[in-house]
Amino acid sequence: MVEFLTQNFVPVMFAGLLVFLLSGFPVAFGLAATGLFFGFIGMEIGLFADTLFQALPLRVFGIMQNDTLLAIPFFTLMGIILERSGMAEDLLETVGQVFGPVRGGLAVAVVLVGALLAATTGVVAAAVISMGLISLPIMLRYGYNRTIATGTITASGTLAQAIPPSLVLIVLADQLGRSVGDMYAGALIPGLLLVGLYLVFIAGVAIVRPSWVPPLPPEARVYNEPNGASGHRSLFALLLVASAAGYLWWQNHEALINPLTGREGPAPGDELVIFSVAVASFVALLLAMVNHVARLGLLSRLAERVTFVLIPPLILIFLVLGTIFLGIVTPTEGGAMGAVGALIMAASRGRLSLSLLKQAMENATKLTIFVMFILIGSTVFSFTFNAADGHIWVEHLFDKLPGGALGFLIVVNLLVFILGMFIDFFEIAFIVIPLLAPVADKMGIDLIWFGVIIAMNLQTSFLTPPFGFALFYLRSVAPREDYTDRVTKQRIPAVTTAQIYKGSIAFITLQLIMVAVIMAFPGLVVDHLGPKTKVDDAAVMEKLDQLDDNGASPWGDEAQANPDEAQDESAPNEQVEELDPIKALEEAAKKAQQ
Repeated sequence: MVEFLTQNFVPVMFAGLLVFLLSGFPVAFGLAATGLFFGFIGMEIGLFADTLFQALPLRVFGIMQNDTLLAIPFFTLMGIILERSGMAEDLLETVGQVFGPVRGGLAVAVVLVGALLAATTGVVAAAVISMGLISLPIMLRYGYNRTIATGTITASGTLAQAIPPSLVLIVLADQLGRSVGDMYAGALIPGLLLVGLYLVFIAGVAIVRPSWVPPLPPEARVYNEPNGASGHRSLFALLLVASAAGYLWWQNHEALINPLTGREGPAPGDELVIFSVAVASFVALLLAMVNHVARLGLLSRLAERVTFVLIPPLILIFLVLGTIFLGIVTPTEGGAMGAVGALIMAASRGRLSLSLLKQAMENATKLTIFVMFILIGSTVFSFTFNAADGHIWVEHLFDKLPGGALGFLIVVNLLVFILGMFIDFFEIAFIVIPLLAPVADKMGIDLIWFGVIIAMNLQTSFLTPPFGFALFYLRSVAPREDYTDRVTKQRIPAVTTAQIYKGSIAFITLQLIMVAVIMAFPGLVVDHLGPKTKVDDAAVMEKLDQLDDNGASPWGDEAQANPDEAQDESAPNEQVEELDPIKALEEAAKKAQQ
């Protein structure tokens, strides 16, 4: 038995973890229990030293001191404040009025609002429940196909997984050892492309099956002008003026920003997009405020409503992401700034109360504690796992796969997709990613690209039956019994669980298509990242090997050639400074960059 455990310790440890997870034991404690249990077994059979867990307290304290994870409570607080202050309701009503007159307009509104909620709340449950309570009754009232309505709501709510500032991206960046800012920059374009893919799908449905996505009837449009006009012309004119301002900024962005940041090269594309849209939003808001205060009557009711409801969260999003992408603030500081901005927005609408603040802080604290406990549990597990050379075992599982890096990515995505049907995305991020990241890195796969692929794949974990959480969230608010609509007075049939599950299938397919697109075109992710300095490991080791016992510097060629001059430059009683190995690394990095 001892010999069997010694030779198969890692597979048996994995089997033990599965037993804990399938038993219903909380994941965080199951991970820690597996790590401790098998760690003590390893010590008993002589596989590990008795001092195995002596460094574990330092690891736990290191987790508690991780500044990157501070972004989680800040962004969570920001999202809950905005969601509880009624922003979702205002956005859905307003955007629905803008696009409602066209076929599929309500579905388009749900997708766009889902993207906005993803970039502000970052919480899937809040987005799905809000849109389920507000949009689903309207869609059912006016004859939307059940599967299209439910699928659009659940899929739009999961956009919070991939669009910055996503909590998933923060966790993945921490687990992959990469910058959260780089992860945000890499995920921005793929996230927006996924939104565009949803819109293209809805447009296709409107063309092929127009009866499935009917427009809003005239009596349902509440922001018409006194003369009966819809107000869209005024809104379009305001959009043109704001777009012109954004275009002018786009043309002059580098001339204005580069002197402030000291940058010499061209600005990244995502930075240009964010700042140009931010400027356009500021201009639209300023014009609407002047028109409203001075009572000029140049804008319609619809144009003013859209501006005052839509622009403030847009400005908040772009200020937070823009300052992070520029490197002015860290993601943690950006989250704090976003939380303060959310409080200001809620207070300006008269919706900030002590009760709201208490609820938001309680929920943010609970989520943060949940994440921290899972992270501590996964650290205990990985501590024992790595001590048993489990990372080498995992590497050997994938080094024989056909197709090299592409074969590895395909297998990993299949694994994550299947696991997502049964366990939560946090658990996948903390259990699976630390095992796969070293293998990906050794294969030469960019870890930012790898993280964005996984984040996009993790979206499907909220939609895949039988345990898709977004499906459960919508099920909790969708009508379970037939009811009489309060507006049309007609009898509306209940929404079945089968309809909700069926509605997710098309959007799961779209998400998997997006995963394949990112895998095929890595430039969608890596082209938006800053320049990288590649360090030649061999050169670094060669320099370090040249250090003699007295700490003499191999870089001090001039000092060695002219020892008298070097001696004269130093103070009489001052000892020669010993070489710092970190300086050696920096010098080697500079040399490699040149």
